[in-house]
Amino acid sequence: MKCNVGKTDKTIRAVAGVAVIIAGIVYGSWFGAIGAVLLVTAAIGWCPAYVPFNLNTSKNDSCGSGGCGCSK
Repeated sequence: MKCNVGKTDKTIRAVAGVAVIIAGIVYGSWFGAIGAVLLVTAAIGWCPAYVPFNLNTSKNDSCGSGGCGCSK
């Protein structure tokens, strides 16, 4: 799979993921589980929701050397 999540997108996803998880814990809601999805997509550098729309925020990033784990 090719990386389709860029550096800025990864950062936003990671911060939002942590915030959603914390909010889920504070409010005792399962909604916090969505934060885990954001963290995973940030960690692997690939978002399945981007595929049908042919979105790619990593066009200018060096994916292979960035440690995202996916192929160029």
